Amino acid sequence: MTGTDLPSRTKGEKEHNQGLARSLFRVTLPRWRGGRYSLSKLFFNFYLLAMGSFVAIAFTADFVISTAQRGITDDYARRFMRGTITLIEDELFRQPRSTWPRKIRELDEKFSYKLGIVERISLDRTLTPTQVDKLDAGDIAIDHDGDIMYHRLGTSSQVLVVGPLASNRNPELKDRLPLELRLRLLTWSLTGLIFGIALWFWVRPVWRDLEALRQTARDLGDGNFEARSPAARSQLFAPLSDTMNNMAERVQQLLATHRELACGISHELRTPIARMRFALEMLTETDELAERERLWAMMEGDLEELDHLIDTSLTYARFEREAPEPHFSSVQFASWLVAEVDAVRLLGRNLDITVDTSELPEKLCVDLDRKAMPYALRNLLRNAFKYASKEIRVSTEILAEQILIHVDDDGIGIPPEEREHIFSAFTRLDRSRDRSTGGYGLGLAITRRVLELHGGTAIAGASPQGGARFTLSWKACQ
Repeated sequence: MTGTDLPSRTKGEKEHNQGLARSLFRVTLPRWRGGRYSLSKLFFNFYLLAMGSFVAIAFTADFVISTAQRGITDDYARRFMRGTITLIEDELFRQPRSTWPRKIRELDEKFSYKLGIVERISLDRTLTPTQVDKLDAGDIAIDHDGDIMYHRLGTSSQVLVVGPLASNRNPELKDRLPLELRLRLLTWSLTGLIFGIALWFWVRPVWRDLEALRQTARDLGDGNFEARSPAARSQLFAPLSDTMNNMAERVQQLLATHRELACGISHELRTPIARMRFALEMLTETDELAERERLWAMMEGDLEELDHLIDTSLTYARFEREAPEPHFSSVQFASWLVAEVDAVRLLGRNLDITVDTSELPEKLCVDLDRKAMPYALRNLLRNAFKYASKEIRVSTEILAEQILIHVDDDGIGIPPEEREHIFSAFTRLDRSRDRSTGGYGLGLAITRRVLELHGGTAIAGASPQGGARFTLSWKACQ
């Protein structure tokens, strides 16, 4: 008992049709082209961008910190050099003023930095007004670079110049790199090397994932929908890899459904068309009114069957292509179930159809989609109408917050090994093609899609009446 039946074509014919469809699909698409990702280019682009940004940030931070600490550094330098400058000043005041230049030259030979004497008026353009005020007040003035110190000798117009203090501005030490510069070069070299090694170990898995995704996308673009992206080595691309694989599976499923639907419909169209052609030929050869009316009735039935086939196929394609958004509403379940069964009761002819809701709490309300769920229930009832001998029983119960609907009949039943297979599209256990037990093998497939839309399922089993039992189950409260 079932409204589904295995297609008459062989497995080899099915594989041939699928291979032909795949070949035609590949021919119609332009072949995708694209070069490989260059690991070296990717590495150097990342390296230059990251290292350049790091150096710019470091120099900016160094400038900001140096500017903020300039006053502190200058105060420390004054206190550090005040004793030396005071000793030089005392030594000069022991000598006549005319001998100061000669004495400074003698002292300059004993220091690693330069000593000199200049006129006060010559420093107005060299120092800032603030430094000039400090100089006139007898304090130590420091130039903008913080490298040369000026101290006015008593009340005279001459100023003692000490510096440059930095080794890189000392003429005697220009033949060697300054220690500060050497430390900076060593620090930046080690930083760049360590950063490059770390970046290489980070970029290489990223490159492998990018190349794998590129190759998978290329295979999909060429029509090989069995291609899948390997597991990503980096967590950065793991979601993208999973999404691409899910997309490929969905596309492959849609194409398979399209091929199956097209092959199934073309196969199902043959029977009513052949009957109509036969009826037309018979119609031209008979003049008997009763026979002509019988043939006209046959053709009308065939047209109705074709219309039903198209409507059922479109419904299945809609559920298979993209599950519609469910719109749940709460209904009083017992009265809803009785009303749905009464709506199709006439199709059961002389069958005894009963509805048992005694296991339900009184006035139980259940959430369901009032447009989609009738599809599922009516398909099961129509299926039972075809195979039941005398009786069909519809019952319901609550089990672990799940609402269950059982449709039992007293027909021939379903073999255990076929109970899952019959929910596939265009699958029929009965091989007949007459209108009483024919069908298209889509009703049960639509039923399962509707239950999946509700977060539930549809299963087949054995009925207490001796036939088949179909059960719909979903969560009572969404």
